[in-house]
Amino acid sequence: MTTTAAVLAALPLWIIVVGFFVRAARSRSLDEFPDAMPEDGPLVSVVIPARNEERNIDRCARSVLASRWRQLELLIVDDHSTDRTGEIARRLAADDERARVVVPPDLPRGWMGKQWACWTAAGLARGEVLVFLDADTWQSPDMLPRAIAAMSRLDATALTVAGLQETQSFWERMVQPAMFSMLSGRYGGTETINRSTRAEDRIANGQCMIFRRATYERLGGHESVRGKVAEDLALAQRGFRLGMPIVVVLGTDQLATRMYTSLGEIVRGWSKNIYAGGIDSSPFGKVGRALAPVGLLLTPMLGIVPPLLAVAGAFGLVDRGVALWSALTTLPVLIWMIAVYRAMRQPVAYALLYPLGCAVVLWIVIRALVRGRRVEWKDREYDADMSIPASTR
Repeated sequence: MTTTAAVLAALPLWIIVVGFFVRAARSRSLDEFPDAMPEDGPLVSVVIPARNEERNIDRCARSVLASRWRQLELLIVDDHSTDRTGEIARRLAADDERARVVVPPDLPRGWMGKQWACWTAAGLARGEVLVFLDADTWQSPDMLPRAIAAMSRLDATALTVAGLQETQSFWERMVQPAMFSMLSGRYGGTETINRSTRAEDRIANGQCMIFRRATYERLGGHESVRGKVAEDLALAQRGFRLGMPIVVVLGTDQLATRMYTSLGEIVRGWSKNIYAGGIDSSPFGKVGRALAPVGLLLTPMLGIVPPLLAVAGAFGLVDRGVALWSALTTLPVLIWMIAVYRAMRQPVAYALLYPLGCAVVLWIVIRALVRGRRVEWKDREYDADMSIPASTR
């Protein structure tokens, strides 16, 4: 490969990465909205579905109860946990009259557990505004006031907050930025998402979703996406198609989530979502869905192969033109990953090891493709139709 050919071959990737930066820069933050609760603020019902969340539920629930939004009720859904989740939740509810524990009926066939828990609690909630939070989240006292102010000022009847992803272990800092770099590259910043004109380009963050009750009911709530693994993605697309789009805002100072704490959890958790999300967000109809697995495989490989070839070139193991191409394609990805680490408030030095994170992502993709629509999560196994025996809790 000649020098000219190497430069020309690397140029498209530079253009793509520049496009990533442009798209990601179009974002709106909760910091732009007031944090004071109005005198006539509506009752807000916060729902936390929790199955075997003894590690997280206390922090999550207490952060909700510490909110500046005074008109508040908290429903903790103990989804037949086998650990101390229910015990912790009931102790919290005994200490604060705004909180109560809900135990849903046994999971029906055709439902994912999270959707069933949310749908059950929504039917019992009294609020005009419904907030669905994952149990591994934490919110600042000003999150709810700012989010509800954002809904009012943006004339939105549904809103989702993209918060900060907490990482502590080595593998979290390797894999989470690699995963979110893919998501950011695919969807862009909040305003890129909010202005998109195709349902496939819409997304929401299931860690924090907020609905006016009337909108939630018109959408069909979680029942309308009861068999979807990526229920947040499905709700965002459904809302857009029905003329009730879910507005996305950044809330990295107001919401934080530690999704996983170990490599095993990371692999199992992302294996659950990445295939379903990739298929359901593919543009161009059947052709796009057919090609989605190829795209899922090629994306992490682009973070692995060029750096390996660049190292091989440094030792004279590959053609000089190939080595130059590898270096020229490694550089823009490294720049992008540094930006992702900075945005996620992670130690930037870890970005130098991004090929390792991409290698784990590749393994997750392969694992997900092999499993297909079959999913295991929270001690439940779902078949290809996203259904499980009704007797399974």
